[in-house]
Amino acid sequence: MAVQEARRDGADAVPHEGGCTCGDCPHGAREGHRRAVAAFLLKRDEFAAGQGLPAAVAHSASASRQWVSEELAQAAEAVAERGRAEGAAWLALLWRRTAVVVWAGVVLLLLGQSLTAIGAGWTTARTAGLTAALVVAGALTAASWFHRTRGGVLAPVIGEDNRLSTSRAVAAAWVLFLAYAVLVLVGRLAAASGHRERDALIAGFDLARGAGVVTVLAVVCGIAVLVRRVVGLRVLGQRLQKVRADRPRAADLLTDDAGRGTFADIQYVVISAVALAFAAVRLARRPDRLPDLPWGLAVVVLVSAATYLAGKYAEGGRPVILSVVRAREAGDLDAPIRTGDDIEIRGAGFVPAGAQGADRLARMVVRVGAVNVQVPLVPVTGGFANPTDASLTVPVPAEVEPGRVEVQVVTAAGVETNRYVIDVTE
Repeated sequence: MAVQEARRDGADAVPHEGGCTCGDCPHGAREGHRRAVAAFLLKRDEFAAGQGLPAAVAHSASASRQWVSEELAQAAEAVAERGRAEGAAWLALLWRRTAVVVWAGVVLLLLGQSLTAIGAGWTTARTAGLTAALVVAGALTAASWFHRTRGGVLAPVIGEDNRLSTSRAVAAAWVLFLAYAVLVLVGRLAAASGHRERDALIAGFDLARGAGVVTVLAVVCGIAVLVRRVVGLRVLGQRLQKVRADRPRAADLLTDDAGRGTFADIQYVVISAVALAFAAVRLARRPDRLPDLPWGLAVVVLVSAATYLAGKYAEGGRPVILSVVRAREAGDLDAPIRTGDDIEIRGAGFVPAGAQGADRLARMVVRVGAVNVQVPLVPVTGGFANPTDASLTVPVPAEVEPGRVEVQVVTAAGVETNRYVIDVTE
């Protein structure tokens, strides 16, 4: 609190500490988001227990539900704003961390070379390897600075949905490794004194020796481009729902948008990492030519890439309404749907992956005829009873004219379901 007052008084030299909740520093954005989440969860659980309702709406179930939904929607929007501020601050800080990791890798390489040089002596291959590492690290650091507001080195592998892209990360890893391998050969070629040694190094670039690793590089880069195109077309065609994340996370490489582990992504990352480790060992053992990845291992990587691509084609799907029925309370008589009644819409895909947060759920809309109805949030301890991925309940507004009326759901991702016709009586 004292720090906040000092900042308001213009004391810019005072650092952000303790309870800072402003959005212009990583610590303040993180603390502000944490407090907003805690306040929202407390409010949601209080409403779920029937506490905190004003007397003016407590007598009416529909009025109290609408009031609670609006209160939770406003609180959820505040949480979302804090989350976006935290994500932006985290990305701005990430470029320094990625630069530190890159140079830490160079230091580890130097230590490894120094330890293995004991007894064997320092060679030109070790010098070329260290020089290549310095060149790659310098290039990555420069790129990290130019993209410092977008995550530094990780900027090229962050997708349009603000998540780490598995296909781009795998392709970037192979590109960096092959660039490093070529720089090692270039360094050795520059230091070579005899023509026979230079001819042998030039022969190390022959396609016959590096055909396996070049094929893998071409395939993983093609997969990265193709997956971006496939996902983009499926989103535009409303066959795939994508919701933007607050910030990228390392788990994005192995999970779907909802944070669940996916087989296609996991096997692609694991097999690619194993193949990269094998290629790195081959380069360390034979630094005079491109790593000769065996065709058996190369085919395994290609099969893994094909599996990953097939998984991208198979995921997702358009939300669909299967049925609409009158929501019946205990003790109610059976009756047709009338204006003012609640209807239960049953189907699939109403809540896209990554849209389980209250701020996303509050954006769901149901079109009943020409009237747009906001889907009410019904809290329960630990979550929400409405809406869910398979069903949601909304009231039929009084503005709807009796007769045959079309019902359609618009999800948080902006995707529309099929139109379902119901009969509304007077």
